[in-house]
Amino acid sequence: MEKHPALEMYDYNVWANQTIMNRLKELPKDIYHKDIQSGFSSVAKVVTHIYVVENIWFDLISGRTRNEAKASAAQLEPLLAIKDIEEMDALYRELSSNNKMVLASQIDQDPTVVLDHPTMGSLETSISGAIFHVVNHGSYHRGNIGTMLRQMDHTSVLQDYVAYLYNESK
Repeated sequence: MEKHPALEMYDYNVWANQTIMNRLKELPKDIYHKDIQSGFSSVAKVVTHIYVVENIWFDLISGRTRNEAKASAAQLEPLLAIKDIEEMDALYRELSSNNKMVLASQIDQDPTVVLDHPTMGSLETSISGAIFHVVNHGSYHRGNIGTMLRQMDHTSVLQDYVAYLYNESK
């Protein structure tokens, strides 16, 4: 049986996050929290942002309200800001494992999720739609990390969807 497209995309997201985490762990430790003039002031802040937003979306998918998800994120963010890359890697692994369980239990029905945004209003979308947003958001910000690494004279790592497909075909 073929994997549901949203599950496939989430698996790609997990792989891409792990790929960038592995690259960050190879670099000098000071790179992670180093101040830089970019869209974010450090790689750590981008990694934290990706994590927090993914956590919010899965709170919504799991049935929490927007206010509950945002309150949880507000408590989570300062705790993550002080973590090093190894600690964040462990947290990402745990988050993605939990999220995969949530998806596995719900994706076959692909129920509707109601999003209540303070400026854009209410929107109904499927869990699949929410997953595609999580993946797109993560891809965008992993690109930010690549740019930041180049600004600090380090290379990033290929994490495009096609690289994932090649990796999975091995």
